[in-house]
Amino acid sequence: MSGAVLITGVGKRAGLHLARSFLERGQPVIGTYRSSRASLRELEDMGAELHRCDFYDDDDIEALISAVQDGRRELRGIIHNASDWLPDQGDLPPGAVMQLMMQVHVGAPYRINLALAPLLQKFGAGAQQADIIHIGDYVGGRGSKKHIAYAASKAAQANLTLSFAALLAPRVKVNSIAPALLLFNEHDDAAYRERALTKSLLAREGGLDELQHAVDYLLDSRFVTGRVMHLDGGRHLR
Repeated sequence: MSGAVLITGVGKRAGLHLARSFLERGQPVIGTYRSSRASLRELEDMGAELHRCDFYDDDDIEALISAVQDGRRELRGIIHNASDWLPDQGDLPPGAVMQLMMQVHVGAPYRINLALAPLLQKFGAGAQQADIIHIGDYVGGRGSKKHIAYAASKAAQANLTLSFAALLAPRVKVNSIAPALLLFNEHDDAAYRERALTKSLLAREGGLDELQHAVDYLLDSRFVTGRVMHLDGGRHLR
């Protein structure tokens, strides 16, 4: 098997949408998940190769890397979507929160990118470049009063994008997408939704199709690397 796209965190929301869209096009997908969900059966029925991987567990990360390397000649791309969103004032001590946020958003992608770079480079030696896309966050460039560790880890992830873009060029393009309010959660009440919508100029959810369009653009581009693409509805101008 060759030319697959590895997407982390495919159990719900953005990762599920991306995996489903690629599979519908006939693009082979390798997906990771942390917890079992009904949606995963759908992806498996569509042909996805799925691996349980908790990015807080070093052994799980190494097992994932070995599984992707095993018998595979090349890799079309990696989309780092797996994420967690821990508050600074929660049940964990601040030091633990920072460590966990850095692990899932920086440490795991760093190790995966380094280990799988040869497979990406092999694909990029052909007619098309390979890609790494980090799914970041708007707050990575602005900060957050309630999620300081999370925002800092997303900023570090954006810096990871710069370093790997320089390291892996010209065969592999490396970019980041920084969305804000792509999709409300089901439990978000009307008051919260109204406040959130006023934070951007366009006053709407971006939607998962908007993320898919951004991913497709980066995959199709032959001249964009080392960049952060913002999907924020003009929020930076408020």
